[in-house]
Amino acid sequence: MHAIRLHEFGPAENLRYEEVPDPVPAAGQVRVAVEASGVHLIDTTLRSGQGGGPLPLPALPSIPGREVAGTVDSVGDGVDPAWVGRRVVAHLGGAGAGYARLAVAPVESLHVVPDGLAADAAVAMIGTGRTAVGVLDAAALTSADVVLVTAAAGGVGSLFVQAGRNAGAVVVGVAGGAEKIARVRELGATHVADYTVSDWPERVRAALGDREVTVVLDGVGGTLGRAAMDLLGVRGRLVMFGWSSGEVVPFTSTDLVERGLTATWPISRHQVGRPGFLRGLETRALAEAAAGRLVPVVQRFPLDRAADAHTAFEARRTTGKVVLV
Repeated sequence: MHAIRLHEFGPAENLRYEEVPDPVPAAGQVRVAVEASGVHLIDTTLRSGQGGGPLPLPALPSIPGREVAGTVDSVGDGVDPAWVGRRVVAHLGGAGAGYARLAVAPVESLHVVPDGLAADAAVAMIGTGRTAVGVLDAAALTSADVVLVTAAAGGVGSLFVQAGRNAGAVVVGVAGGAEKIARVRELGATHVADYTVSDWPERVRAALGDREVTVVLDGVGGTLGRAAMDLLGVRGRLVMFGWSSGEVVPFTSTDLVERGLTATWPISRHQVGRPGFLRGLETRALAEAAAGRLVPVVQRFPLDRAADAHTAFEARRTTGKVVLV
């Protein structure tokens, strides 16, 4: 089969499209003929050799990728042969090896892809979607909210814009550049702001008039996340889930006390380790997509252009969830 392999940590160009032996499912595993593989921020940090937060650097050579969807074509010992021929999606966790024509996955990680849901959409929801559902649980958006979403054109952010709209909230979508701003507006944001314009917070305040931001959903952190936090009104809620800028939102307890703010990180390492926690989020995310309530925005690249996908992702030139097909 063909797969993307990394022989040396470094730039995206180190990702090579190569022919490798077909994987064989071990006991308790299935093999999936892959239709779509998800690209995640952690993939890029692992590839660069910087580390991926909770995940250790892989032994080289390695095949990246932690999210796959496709059709089961064989099973290992102890696995019900009825799985063969079923369309499935799975999060591979730290094992990876999803950037490939064939991938193996533990049978307990499988979800049957709901009827009518495309493979790339299923891949988007198994990882990005589960994060979004967990964050939205903590945010508890209502029609009384004014919710500000940073990186609103991204895979998670685009789902937040839809969820805010569905809840009847006023949604402020923040993204970088005219093309992404236009996409956020299409998703249903009430107001949009281009963070590449230095006075974007003042423009948000002007657009809201006498309303104040009540909730910030932030996965960027750094100066952008802090600027978003500063827009929160009294008793506002800061809900964080990532730091794509390289650092979390910087603040002190004094910042919270002055306006009675709350700050939370709903998907912590402690929660992730709870049996069934992530699988429950995955199941709900897939159901939301199947019902059409949350429609993932997907940008596709052919598998053999994985290096291009990483380059575009790191340069912030992508919209929605990046998927290799």
